[in-house]
Amino acid sequence: MSKLKGILLTEGMHGMISQVEGLAKALELDFTHHKVELKNLWSLIPPKFTPISQNVYKKINHIDFDIIISCGRKSIIPSIHLKSISNKKVFNIHIQNPKINFDYFDFIVAPEHDKINGSNVINTKGAIHYLTKDEIEENKDYLNSFIRKDNRKIWCLIMGGPTKYYDYSTKNMKHIFSIFYKLLKKHDFQLVVIPSMRTPLNTIHYAKEFFGENHTVIMNVDKKAYLSALALSENIIVTCDSSSMISEAALTGKPIYIANILPKKNDIRFQRFRNLFRELNITRNLGEDMENWSYQSLDETNRVAKIIKEKINY
Repeated sequence: MSKLKGILLTEGMHGMISQVEGLAKALELDFTHHKVELKNLWSLIPPKFTPISQNVYKKINHIDFDIIISCGRKSIIPSIHLKSISNKKVFNIHIQNPKINFDYFDFIVAPEHDKINGSNVINTKGAIHYLTKDEIEENKDYLNSFIRKDNRKIWCLIMGGPTKYYDYSTKNMKHIFSIFYKLLKKHDFQLVVIPSMRTPLNTIHYAKEFFGENHTVIMNVDKKAYLSALALSENIIVTCDSSSMISEAALTGKPIYIANILPKKNDIRFQRFRNLFRELNITRNLGEDMENWSYQSLDETNRVAKIIKEKINY
C-alpha cells in the first residue's frame, strides 16, 4: 500500500510542530507542513464564532491530501474548510481541545488533563510528540565534545520559557538554580543545561554565570544536544511550564524531576497534568529527596497512531 498524503497545520510553535509531526510520522504519512495565518481580525475571534470559509485564512496551496492533522486554535477553521471542499474522502485530526463542535473532526487527540470526552476523542497521558527512542540513542554521543571529561554522572536541566502562567524572573530562576547548588554539594554530578526556543537569552546567560565552567550550558537551541542529554542523563529535570517536554522526557523511562515555578494565575490544568504523571510514577518535584526509580516508557504517539490506523483501515 502506498503512503497516504498528509498536510499538517499549526501556528508554527515548537510544541505544536512536535505533536503534529510526531503523529504524522507514526501514521507513516507523506506529509507537508503549513503555518496557518488568519486574515484581519479573525485571529482574535474564537473558532465557534468564525465562518468556515477561505475568506478567514491565507490560502494553503495544497490540494492532494488524505489526512489533515491540525494543532492550535488558528488551525481549526482551515482544517474544517479544507476537508469540506475536498473532492475525495479526507480524515481530519485535531490535537488539543478545539472548543468547537467535535463532529467537525474525525478524530480529536487530547490529553486526559483537558477532561474532554466523545466518540471521536482519543485521550492521552500527556502530550504526543515527535521524539523516538531510536533518535535519542542515535544522538547519544553528540554532547561528548561539550561536556567535561570526568567521572561525574550527567544530570540535565531542560528549560522551557515564560508563559502567561509562569515567569522566568531572575528570582524564580535563582530559586531553581539554588536547589541545584545544594544537590551538587551532595551528589557531585555534572549538570547539562538545555534551553528551548522559548528560553530567554538572559536566562541562558544567567545559568552560565551561576554554574560556571565546571558544568555545561548549551547556549543555543540544539535538538541534537537535547536528544543527547536525554540519552546520557541519569536524572532529567524539566521546568514546570512545558508539558510537552515533560512528556518527551517520559519516553526515556528515566527519573524526571519537575522544577516548579510559582504560578502567576490559576494553573489547575497544568497541575492536573503533573499530578497524573506523579501518579504514574514518572515524576517527582525538584527539591524532594533524590531517589532512583523506573516506570514503563510512555509512548503515547504510537499508541494513538495504532488506534487511528485501525479505525481508518490503513
